[in-house]
Amino acid sequence: MKKRRYDGLSLLKRNHRKYPDSPDKANLEAFANEYSRRDYWIQFDCPEFTSICPITAQPDFGKITIRYIPGKLCLESKSLKLYMFSFRNHGAFHEAVVNRILDDIVRCIKPRKMVVKGEFNARGGIAINVEAEYSQPSA
Repeated sequence: MKKRRYDGLSLLKRNHRKYPDSPDKANLEAFANEYSRRDYWIQFDCPEFTSICPITAQPDFGKITIRYIPGKLCLESKSLKLYMFSFRNHGAFHEAVVNRILDDIVRCIKPRKMVVKGEFNARGGIAINVEAEYSQPSA
């Protein structure tokens, strides 16, 4: 039987109703990049991101934008959605959230370049924006 590009994806075709309750329990998935010989940008906008303040346990709301130039793999969007849901009950400061997202996705797909930006709603009169960047080391 011929192997298809999407055979390794376990979440996309399922009617998945169980959401991971922490990023440690989430499963990011990837598929082969058909156009790995060229640079092009992929962008995910996550306008309804929620996490929890690790000190006050109050909810933090914001928008996460993920932009990357893929290498051999592309990030599968349903697994990303479930991964992002996993922060809803996870306590972390904004800086940690953005850097954790960057690290986890880089580990999964090894992009050529990636930027993760978090724009968090104001709480106490101060809005926080965090941007973290990764560039593949030169060979």
